[in-house]
Amino acid sequence: MSRVQRMRARTELTNPEQGTIYWSPVKSLWYSLMLLVAVVGGSLTFSLESLILFSVLTSVTLCCGHSVGLHRLLIHRSFECPLWLERILVTMGVLVGMGGPRKMLYMHDIRDWSQRHSKCHDFFIHKSPIWKDWFWNLHCEIKLQNPPEFQVEPWVANSRYYGFLDRNWMLLQLPLAGVLFAIGGIPWVIWGACVRVAVSLTGHWLIGYFAHNHGVQVWQIENAAVQGYNLPGLGLITMGEAWHNNHHAFPESAKFGLRKGQMDAGWWLIQLLQTVGLAWNIQHPETLPERPERMLIGSSEVSADDYSSVSRVIL
Repeated sequence: MSRVQRMRARTELTNPEQGTIYWSPVKSLWYSLMLLVAVVGGSLTFSLESLILFSVLTSVTLCCGHSVGLHRLLIHRSFECPLWLERILVTMGVLVGMGGPRKMLYMHDIRDWSQRHSKCHDFFIHKSPIWKDWFWNLHCEIKLQNPPEFQVEPWVANSRYYGFLDRNWMLLQLPLAGVLFAIGGIPWVIWGACVRVAVSLTGHWLIGYFAHNHGVQVWQIENAAVQGYNLPGLGLITMGEAWHNNHHAFPESAKFGLRKGQMDAGWWLIQLLQTVGLAWNIQHPETLPERPERMLIGSSEVSADDYSSVSRVIL
């Protein structure tokens, strides 16, 4: 089992198997409110203009914010950039509506840590019926009986700005809503805030559900409780996050789409930042150390050109 850096075993009993699922009022009511306004208000205020606004803001916050700012940068440190740019990207990620920076670190790492064990609670592995998994992930939390210790890097833990985002992640929608209202009135607020957040949260869970159950596997992680799958055809709309089998194999890689044709908008953005001198120390499969538990199991999706450098890492 490869380690998750921020998780430390407290005792020999520390494990991800025993835990209690409980309803989270803040999480559930936040999502339910956004979903209700999106369904009712969105249907009453629909227009082509609002749809375009929703599409643009959703794409920008998911790509720049969630995929690049939170996932590839803050969580995995797969590249470096100036602090001012990191804060902009992370702030855009918080606007997606899942939580503040430290909450996102914990949510991601406790799931990663659990999945890398040979057994873990069903909450972490998306193996329950889809309706149950939806309720658990969007309305509930889990309290492990013997949880690990979560240790955040000092530069994150001591950051006043990230602390501000952690305390005010829901209120962060208000300045954006004010701008949207000034320009387009109530319809823009509904589509640019509520519909965007509801769709982003639902879509994030849904991609996670399918990316751990269905799709294409090229890699397997030995003794892991759950494996990732690539979801062909969904790379662009998920900003590259649909290449989840690749990500399980190379979690610290800034590049998720490893094969030709695997569209990865997050990687394109990082390449653009590198071109203008705003990103460096970018990690990809050939720069990462060997991982003994990673096994190449498929060849139908692999070509010599696409994976020649990756194969050298394993062989």
